[in-house]
Amino acid sequence: MKRRVEVAVISDTHLGTYGCKAKELLNYLKSIDPKVLILNGDFIDIWQFKKSYFPESHLEVIKYILNLSLSNCQVIYLTGNHDEFLRKFSPMTFGKIQLADKYIFELDGKKTWVFHGDVFDSSVQHSKWIAKLGGIGYDYLIRLNNLSNWVLGKLGKEKYSFSKKIKNNIKKAVKFIGDFEQTASELAIENHFDYVICGHIHQPQKRVVATNKGSCLYLNSGDWIENLTALEYNNNEWEIYYYENDVFANLMQQIDEPSKEIDPLYNSLELLFK
Repeated sequence: MKRRVEVAVISDTHLGTYGCKAKELLNYLKSIDPKVLILNGDFIDIWQFKKSYFPESHLEVIKYILNLSLSNCQVIYLTGNHDEFLRKFSPMTFGKIQLADKYIFELDGKKTWVFHGDVFDSSVQHSKWIAKLGGIGYDYLIRLNNLSNWVLGKLGKEKYSFSKKIKNNIKKAVKFIGDFEQTASELAIENHFDYVICGHIHQPQKRVVATNKGSCLYLNSGDWIENLTALEYNNNEWEIYYYENDVFANLMQQIDEPSKEIDPLYNSLELLFK
C-alpha cells in the first residue's frame, strides 16, 4: 500500500555516478503516491556523465518518474550545478514535466521557495573547474567507501562514512554548511517566504531560523548517495524522510508496473546526452 504524500522533494541523486543509490531511490518512489514531486537539482550528474556508465537501475528511475508525470502527479525538475546544462532550456516543459531553476508556490497559505542552492557556493560560481574536480574526487571517495562498507558488512561491523567524518571534523566544512543555511534563510525572510527548501550540500535539515526581520523554516532534502533522504509534506507539516528507517521501502520487492506510452518522452530526454 503506497503512502499518500502531498509534496515530496528529492535532490542530489546524481544519476550516472557510482555513488548513486538508484535501487533504493526507486524503492522509495514506488512506496509513495505524491501529488507533487520536486527534483531539486543534481538529479542527473551531467558533469560526470559517461556513456560507458549509466546502469539500467538509473534508467529505471528516469522511466518511473516519466510514468509518474503521466499520472496525476505534478513533476517539477529544478536545475542544479551538476545538471546546469539544462538551464539553457529553462523554463520549459517536456511532456508533463516542468523544468525551471526555482519554484515558488503556496502550501496551505504559506509561501514556499524551492531552489538547488549552488548560487550560494563561491567555488561553483567562480572556480567551476575546482568544483568539478572536487565532484570527481567525491565520487571516487564514495566508491572506496562502498568497498570498505561491503567488507565491514561481511565482518558484521557497522558501516562508516568517510565523507561525513571529514565534513564533521573540518571546521571550514562545518562553517560552510552553517553559512549556507543562514544565507538561504535570511534571504527567504527578507522576501517573506515561510519555507525555503534547498539541496546542494547533501545535509538533510529542518530548523527554524529567526532574525530581527522575522523567521522561516529552512529545509534541506539531503541526498541519495549517503543519507538517502527526502522531504515530505503532509497535513501542514514538513518531515525529513530517512530510507534506512523505512521498513516497508527496504523490504519492498521490485514489481514491474504496467508501462505507459513514455517512449517519445524518454527518447527526447536521451537525445540531450548525445
